[in-house]
Amino acid sequence: MVDVSQIKEHLMVHAKGMGSMEGAPGVHIGTVDRIEGGKYIKLTKDDSHDGRCHWFPLDWVESVNNEAVYLNKRAEEAVSQLIDQPPADI
Repeated sequence: MVDVSQIKEHLMVHAKGMGSMEGAPGVHIGTVDRIEGGKYIKLTKDDSHDGRCHWFPLDWVESVNNEAVYLNKRAEEAVSQLIDQPPADI
């Protein structure tokens, strides 16, 4: 289980795949806005592919360090499964 207290605002979110941003491996898919309802990470709209906020469940998180949140999904899968509106159970 990942220590969610390590997930901070403005951390990059990276999914599995080829790429790197500021030394963090993987494909950058967004930036943490905050944790909502203790179940979801809300991404900022600032670097979203469509200019909107998105959410994903905390169980996608494989690890966290002071550079990024790393997901247990490949980039294509993660982006296609992002939630486009606030989840009903938060």
